[in-house]
Amino acid sequence: MPTANWNFDLVHSQIGFSVRHMMVSKTRGKFTKWNGTLEFDAARPENTKVAVEIDAASIDTNEPQRDAHLRSPDFFDVEKFPTLTFKSTKIERAGDDFRVTGDLTIHGVTKPVVLDAEFGGQVTDPYGNTRVGFAAKTAIDRKDYGLVWNMLLEAGGFAVADKIEITLEIEATQAKQQSAAA
Repeated sequence: MPTANWNFDLVHSQIGFSVRHMMVSKTRGKFTKWNGTLEFDAARPENTKVAVEIDAASIDTNEPQRDAHLRSPDFFDVEKFPTLTFKSTKIERAGDDFRVTGDLTIHGVTKPVVLDAEFGGQVTDPYGNTRVGFAAKTAIDRKDYGLVWNMLLEAGGFAVADKIEITLEIEATQAKQQSAAA
């Protein structure tokens, strides 16, 4: 299959994260508003391109007070930095899977990251749409992006770990070709 344009199926996709809280458990969350572009070529992954823009204010950890704190200048400062972005710079095959290298921008800081991506396959749905799926993960140090707020715990350690694990579950449908007028 040559390179084709794909539309993210936002109902069946998720951008999530987890971070260790109080040194003993993980807090999980997701971003509920995002979109982007995907040009996918299964036969030649090096031709694939992906770009994603995330609404930083759409952060959802299932706790409104925490979400408000994460939107504040202590963390994402969504008034000043309303979006997080990712743009691929290199995609390569890694066995049956892929390594996606790209530029991640959070809080106005851009750093390269590598995502380990698993290709879930391709199917034709009951409506005749061609679908593909991917799962990907990476980890970043939040301090590299200027997210430095923390609180020292009386018993030792910090309230929020530096390491953020990012997970993506992506489903996309192949964009319909526009036929040329006769």
